[in-house]
Amino acid sequence: MPSEKTIDMVISELRAAIGGLESAVDARIERQRETQDVEGEVRRVHADRARLAQELDQSQFRANRLEEVNREVSRRLVTAMETIRAVLDR
Repeated sequence: MPSEKTIDMVISELRAAIGGLESAVDARIERQRETQDVEGEVRRVHADRARLAQELDQSQFRANRLEEVNREVSRRLVTAMETIRAVLDR
């Protein structure tokens, strides 16, 4: 009988160890899955940042171009007003 109890105890301990190992493997797989999710999110954030940076550059270019056009229009308006004043003064 004592040897049967010992075998039963060993089998029970082995089952408990296997259960603990399975739990550890499951936890590891879950952490790896979460890490992959985070890495995917980081990639999406970087892609969004790159897209937004490009859009910002394009917007800045358009704003600069509009400033140049605005200065040219202002210059032409001043020239036209001076021409009109000169004609009226005659």
